[in-house]
Amino acid sequence: MTVAEAAKEFLDQKTLAVAGVSRSGAAVGNGILKKLKDSGYTVYITHPEAEEIDGEPCYRSVADMPAVPDGMVITTTPEAARAIVEDCASAGVARVWMHRSFGNGSFSDEAAAVGKEKGMTVIEGGCPMMFCEPVDLAHKCIRWIAKVSGKMPDVG
Repeated sequence: MTVAEAAKEFLDQKTLAVAGVSRSGAAVGNGILKKLKDSGYTVYITHPEAEEIDGEPCYRSVADMPAVPDGMVITTTPEAARAIVEDCASAGVARVWMHRSFGNGSFSDEAAAVGKEKGMTVIEGGCPMMFCEPVDLAHKCIRWIAKVSGKMPDVG
């Protein structure tokens, strides 16, 4: 499956979750959360400490959410990704997307391996905002650069 196919399949879902939303509002996860909500998705926030962010309830784990999301966007540190993937697998989440634009982002080889072992679709980088319509100019450019440079993420 190509990343474009995996992104379409991921974004065809209607209930998603984001890990890595910040109380300060300055994290990548906050932008992704806003884009998904503005695009009509039901989006849950998983956060180990916050009870709410910007009026949105936060959940310590996927099991605490009112419904199991169809996919999880991970925008945390790579060190936190494995535990999030394991939490998703335990709750029955079928898809995870580890955000990465430049550098390592949230990607972890160990987390990706766990997700694949559990039968999950794992998008190993990039950003949902590169594919969630309407795509803004900055994310169109990032998508194009990733494609022509051969740095488009893998899907497992």
